[in-house]
Amino acid sequence: MAETYRAYRAACPNCGAPVEFRSAASASAVCGYCRSTLVREGEALRRIGESAELFDDHSPLQLGVTGRWQGVAFTLVGRLQYAYADGRWTEWHALFDASDLGQGLRSAWLSEDNGAYVLALDRPLNDRVPQAGTLFPGQKALIDGRAWEVASVVQAHVHAAEGELPRPPQPAGPDHAFVIADLRNAQDEVGTLDYAEPARPHWSVGRAVRLAELQLAGLRGLGSEKTLAGRSIDCPSCGASLEIRLDSTRSVTCGQCRAVVDVSQGVGADLAHFAQNAVTEPQIPLGTVGTLALGTPQPLPWQVIGYLERCDLPAPGSDDEQTFWREYLLYHPTEGFVFLVDTEEGWSWVRPLTGVPVVQGDRATWAGARHARRWHYRAKTVHVIGEFYWRLRRDEPVEVTDYEGEGPNRRRRLSREQTTGPGGGEITWSAGETLEARAVAQAFGLDAQAGAALRRDAAPVAAGAKGSGLGCAGVIILILLILFVVLLIARCSEDRCDEIRSTFGPASAEYQQCLARQRTSSGSGAYGGSWGSGGGGGGGHK
Repeated sequence: MAETYRAYRAACPNCGAPVEFRSAASASAVCGYCRSTLVREGEALRRIGESAELFDDHSPLQLGVTGRWQGVAFTLVGRLQYAYADGRWTEWHALFDASDLGQGLRSAWLSEDNGAYVLALDRPLNDRVPQAGTLFPGQKALIDGRAWEVASVVQAHVHAAEGELPRPPQPAGPDHAFVIADLRNAQDEVGTLDYAEPARPHWSVGRAVRLAELQLAGLRGLGSEKTLAGRSIDCPSCGASLEIRLDSTRSVTCGQCRAVVDVSQGVGADLAHFAQNAVTEPQIPLGTVGTLALGTPQPLPWQVIGYLERCDLPAPGSDDEQTFWREYLLYHPTEGFVFLVDTEEGWSWVRPLTGVPVVQGDRATWAGARHARRWHYRAKTVHVIGEFYWRLRRDEPVEVTDYEGEGPNRRRRLSREQTTGPGGGEITWSAGETLEARAVAQAFGLDAQAGAALRRDAAPVAAGAKGSGLGCAGVIILILLILFVVLLIARCSEDRCDEIRSTFGPASAEYQQCLARQRTSSGSGAYGGSWGSGGGGGGGHK
């Protein structure tokens, strides 16, 4: 544990248990025995309320965990759990070592953001900021002399608190809700405006961090099987037991009746759910672990915990053909979540960004790479299996814009999604790269037959990108692709969809598309389309 110059200890005025403060600057703590919320007043403690029970989780983090960030030691000494319409999130209070800083202890917040971890520092607000009621996703704002884009605006409230905190938490419960806005910038930073005190909003700025880089010690054991305090949850549709492994889970699919159950409000809440039609079984079974380097320095074991089938929504009256694709939600205990995307153009992986690319017309720049806009469309999720870290809503539309890397970065992918849910929805950017089908099959140990069904590697030319010059070679490849599509349509029109059915299954989008072509004997529209965009679910650290 990081050393401090001195600690302050006093008896809880409610139950008499010892309450310790590691920092002279800490203004509040929660008694670990009776859960009283306490405020320091000189050498005495005053009880101002009681905190709710913490929503149990399987996060590797816990009080007492130590680490180092930029060479400075810190200890996790407290945490706040917030609740909002789509679930809960946790922010850990990290206290830095005074001996390392040389100028007194300083606090930070370690929170989860779209499956990634963000370490943020409180900063003073020297300029006026927008009023809470004027913020909306996509809005540009100048704060602290820098440009930001609003990603989400939610009404949240404190659900529970634990340990030592730099200031007294707001009273718990939905009657004490306030606005919290997340903002992003091109420097890969996350800014948070907390309007718990509307006249004096709190401002913090952070960056994504990998837990492995923080040199953490004292982490909770990984790999346990139950969560939510070990309590079982019955499916509200059929009564079957729902097994939930991750604290971050907001929606789960019943393994028996396939109903999608909303667990975002916790075990004791009335569990909303909706039924869905028969779901195509994923080609990579849930629970399978594959070792891949997906934006990490070294290959890591990723477990499949969720599967989605999604489709675009052609404009009314449009002749465009509806396309479908599949997305696998992968999880690693310390790296968070990644999406493995399977489309007719091939395989790719993407993960949500903490920052926001610079967009100029039909070009977007991220991490020094330029991307050209290729697709813009509306989409929705049609089938799901497994667990998801955001709340799934039936037929919720999402606005999607897909970009493809240019020049030597052709394998790179960018995608922007905007939901239209409560508070104006949320904007999420994702980035990744293409993958070879063979690498996917090998990583997840699929047999030869299953591996052959995955082989839809991305074409070498982005024929649909705006403003792209194909050249002679590109034209030849494009012609070959068109011939391939014509042959495929011809095969379907000759009632030869059996191969597709045997490969993907009778309920698959591919088989249904083939039957649709057979019925209409029309080949209008592009076969394939977008490459998907990573979930369409929003769900940040809020």
